[in-house]
Amino acid sequence: MRHGEAFSNPRLGQRLLEAIGREAACSRGSCPREYFLMEFCGGHTHALCRHGIAPLLPPNVHMVHGPGCPVCVLPPGRINQALALLAAHPVVLCSFGDLGRVPGSGGQSLLHARAQGADVRMVLGPGQALQLAEALPQREVVFFAVGFETTAPPTALVLREARRKGLRNLSVLCNHVRTPPAMQAVLQAFQTQPGALRLDGVVAPGHVSTVTGTAPFEAVSKEFGLPVCIAGFEVLDVLEAIWRLLRQLNRGEARCENAYARAVLPEGNLVAQRVMQEAFEVAPSFEWRGLGPLPESAFRIAQGYAAWDAQAKWQLPYTAAADHPGCCCGLVLRGQKKPPECALFAKACTPDAPLGACMVSPEGACAAYYAMRTLGGPSR
Repeated sequence: MRHGEAFSNPRLGQRLLEAIGREAACSRGSCPREYFLMEFCGGHTHALCRHGIAPLLPPNVHMVHGPGCPVCVLPPGRINQALALLAAHPVVLCSFGDLGRVPGSGGQSLLHARAQGADVRMVLGPGQALQLAEALPQREVVFFAVGFETTAPPTALVLREARRKGLRNLSVLCNHVRTPPAMQAVLQAFQTQPGALRLDGVVAPGHVSTVTGTAPFEAVSKEFGLPVCIAGFEVLDVLEAIWRLLRQLNRGEARCENAYARAVLPEGNLVAQRVMQEAFEVAPSFEWRGLGPLPESAFRIAQGYAAWDAQAKWQLPYTAAADHPGCCCGLVLRGQKKPPECALFAKACTPDAPLGACMVSPEGACAAYYAMRTLGGPSR
């Protein structure tokens, strides 16, 4: 049996669904209580859609989608910043493929800029940008870095390697963000905004936790008095996390459980943490799409690596910019709307002509719903 098959076994899935059903039927009153669980990570949202989990859950178990998509939470002002760099300087701009289609102001994207003659290249990671800088010593190469704690260590390693080699024609436009401050902001909004749904528990991101360890999510659980479960991304991982959260709620518990122990150590990846601490420092503030400026919610390049900081090297100011006026990405990222509730969804906004970032990224909620709509999608 292949490794992945062990986590998609239909018999085990049925047993977990039955266990979820038993927990969801528990009630202190005359009818079962309602459970509202947020899967923070976009990878979990896609797992819910791809495996058709939501319609199989008991009707009183509701999944709320969170902002855990690094491309989706990048605000249009950051796209504008990269476009301004391309317009002013003949650099080679390297980015991940999904970032190329995210619209900035006026619908302009990196792929639009490439069609107009800018040198924009899609890469699989920052290592390819490093190789390109070595192969093109007469060109300035800029890596447009995005991602949570999961993808920050490779960028940090490339910065360290560029400094070791004295490779001054490479720089990084850093947009790596930190998960815990965003999770805290979302949970705070649910607790304080009038009319907002309540949240009863959180499925925490597994891949981020492989780097950070469990401590940040233990702190979130303690601060908000909510059950939190770190989960992997196979169908059984997601079902197990839902079952564990319901079990905690029925027992009156509120703690962080690690259901992804095959990959997540309590202390995280200490090597990755050390290289991040060397190359980055915590930025005082960073704007998130849908969440606004959040304190200490991103990394910036450390002073010792200032020569490889594209924002400083090219003197790129940051100016906040508004989303498309009809786009509901901000509300979707905050868990306050589901994609089909947006008037543009699957009409003016599609993967071929996206008006918002959530329709672009492979981890975006709108893209997940669009891909699954012919199969009924996650109905709840």
